[in-house]
Amino acid sequence: MCTLNESQRSYNMSQIKSKDTKPEIILRRYLHGQGIRFRLHGKYKKEILPGKPDVVLAKYKSVINVNGCFWHGHKGCKYYRLPKTNVDFWKWKISRNKANDILNTHKLNEKGWNVITIWECDLKDKREETLKNLLLLLSEIKP
Repeated sequence: MCTLNESQRSYNMSQIKSKDTKPEIILRRYLHGQGIRFRLHGKYKKEILPGKPDVVLAKYKSVINVNGCFWHGHKGCKYYRLPKTNVDFWKWKISRNKANDILNTHKLNEKGWNVITIWECDLKDKREETLKNLLLLLSEIKP
């Protein structure tokens, strides 16, 4: 049972960050510790890449998106649950986010970029495994 009224819920949702989230910080600290340099929020040379990916690895011609399980509708994830109120809005919002993810991935691929998606839950539940797999994946991409 939700104990917040509509204005309290609205305020809480408005305070959720879209940049520099905890999962992004975990990823960035790990990459930096491994000596891998990157740019943030889609910046590459003087252009902003489609979808403003969280991390840009120019050396690998790759980008990393750290997706929040709720905001991007991560199927089968214990952290994704559709709210019980305003259901139509949330279905629309999350489906629009998913469609934008697909569109931006397509645009990036067309420009020659590799797109890597890391889910918030993987950085919570399987952090070491996820980060090691990321390093392995990057080692397979020729700089």
